[in-house]
Amino acid sequence: MKDNFSAQSSIYAQFRPSYPVQLFDFLFDKCQNFEHAWDCATGNGQIAAVLAERFQQVEATDISENQLKNAVQKSNIRYQLGSAESPDFPDHSFDLVTVGQAAHWFNFEKFYPEMRRVIKPGGLLALVGYNLLRVDEPTEVVIEHFYNTILHDCWDGERHLVENAYSTIPFPLDEIAFPEMASTYSWTVEQLLGYLGTWSAVQHFIRKNGYHPIDETFVAQLKDVWPEGEVKTVRFPIFGRVGFNQ
Repeated sequence: MKDNFSAQSSIYAQFRPSYPVQLFDFLFDKCQNFEHAWDCATGNGQIAAVLAERFQQVEATDISENQLKNAVQKSNIRYQLGSAESPDFPDHSFDLVTVGQAAHWFNFEKFYPEMRRVIKPGGLLALVGYNLLRVDEPTEVVIEHFYNTILHDCWDGERHLVENAYSTIPFPLDEIAFPEMASTYSWTVEQLLGYLGTWSAVQHFIRKNGYHPIDETFVAQLKDVWPEGEVKTVRFPIFGRVGFNQ
């Protein structure tokens, strides 16, 4: 599993989108028990914090110590360093395992046997994520040029799994249909710029070229279509693969 986010863990916590209530309503409706949950690759604990509202105990792991330092703290969440492929949990521990915007980094040949081991029979696995944000057409033209042209050779190979909404990854569980949903925000252009700065490809670009791709030229192009102070609706389409461990 790759660690692409330790370097910008503080801005990651500030600007990354969260998941809609609809997602958790959907998952909780499918859960048979609410004793133990595991948020794998928890990052800053966004999902773990919501799970803690329903589950007696939540385990939350990540390979990034910096991410965990910025995580949401609750009395029934235990954070620890750990990888998705080698979890240190007993057999049949969890009623629900969640993975948010991270499953594309996993070694699936190692990941799935461990998931089948630690999830209770009848327990649920949810691999969820969000795709490229949608705004208005003029803004999307600028963002898509940034995504596809400026950063074109800086995305990890695994990015195509996100672009395909995880439809091409293996999923050897008893899968259920995932409903259409999105996370929606009212953002200023400054908030958008903050979010773009969390992209792993931006960090790869800086290491490769020695300067930041979100430069004066790009900012000027963006502000031509999104003036400072103006608030726009930003929508992140949510996707997922969800299934029961049988």
